[in-house]
Amino acid sequence: MLRIGLTGGIGAGKSTVSAMLVEHGAVIVDADRIAREVVEPGQPLLEKLAEAFGPQVLHSDGSLDRPALAAAAFVDSDHTARLNGLMHPAIRDRTAEHFARHAEAEIVVHDVPLLVENDMTPAYHLNLLVDVPAEVRLQRLMDSRGMDRDDAAARISRQADDDTRRAACDVIIDNSGPVEETKAAVARLIESRIRPFAANLASGQRAPKAALELVDPAEADWIGDAQRAIRKLRHGTGEKFAIEHIGSTSVPGLPAMDVIDLQLLVPDLTAARELAPRLAELGYPGAETSDHLGEESTEGKWFHANTDPGRAVDLHVRTADSVGVRFARAFRDLLIADTGERDRYLELKRDRVAEAKAAGGTNGQMIRTYAESKEPYFLQMRRRLVPDSFD
Repeated sequence: MLRIGLTGGIGAGKSTVSAMLVEHGAVIVDADRIAREVVEPGQPLLEKLAEAFGPQVLHSDGSLDRPALAAAAFVDSDHTARLNGLMHPAIRDRTAEHFARHAEAEIVVHDVPLLVENDMTPAYHLNLLVDVPAEVRLQRLMDSRGMDRDDAAARISRQADDDTRRAACDVIIDNSGPVEETKAAVARLIESRIRPFAANLASGQRAPKAALELVDPAEADWIGDAQRAIRKLRHGTGEKFAIEHIGSTSVPGLPAMDVIDLQLLVPDLTAARELAPRLAELGYPGAETSDHLGEESTEGKWFHANTDPGRAVDLHVRTADSVGVRFARAFRDLLIADTGERDRYLELKRDRVAEAKAAGGTNGQMIRTYAESKEPYFLQMRRRLVPDSFD
């Protein structure tokens, strides 16, 4: 199952996009609907709310009196915490029931208005933001819902701002124009990314490799992409392992192939082997392999690659004290600090890319040629940065 988080500020048209996703075969788990379900008459939570806040929070017919509950629960932080302590577990458990009910579905979208505010994005393979500037949403709320300006502005201000949402989500769906444009954008997203992602995840197959091209960092969000990937991996592995952004995309201003390189540190290769099935569930299938250190020296590791065709990520699972970990970290830090070495490395990369393309072959073959051609340089740099690895 490909798990997708869907969010958007009030007035952004999230329900419109949600309906479009359903038309393309996705199953929707609606957080607002679940929040209403758990307080319907006959639900255990309703009795607990009456016990905690008094019988006045119920209408005479036994249904929830929402204004009365708000008046009782939001008088101070202790009462609010008590409300959250009752609501959140009930909503969490009911949400889990909904996901379990759709366990065989290919794509499940969790529609959550406060996805970013509640820091939920790490729990999903992909997070979609229905994006409309705050000023446009303000006008929509006034026009379509009849709100006055102050009320609409206050509701918008209580949610995350536009920049915070954009930084937290993987895909931005612009819904500020005609609905036909949004519908076309959703269709493209489904066909080019979501459906292939789901198929790759189900089959345990990595997405196609990025093209052998050096990309201008100004045209990418590598730091943001890496941070989002790291947060998902840490959440999905129980916050047990250090994960670092390495490689050229971790060096500000350095052109690179459009691939995020991460390394996850484990105590030993047994831990790496035991972790592999979980990483596959998170969208990173892999296998045991080794780092080539030069001079016919190798070092065991596991290598995993992302199943998402919209964001290439290579994940190196290495032991914490390994030569590979220490060299990757030291080389990254050197390139960040030393502009001269960064320029020399960039020149080398451009030359090796040209040579690999001249040699021809498939994209995978050219990437292999390119990688192998840099090994003498990396051996030289390892002598400089990790000299004890030659003892």
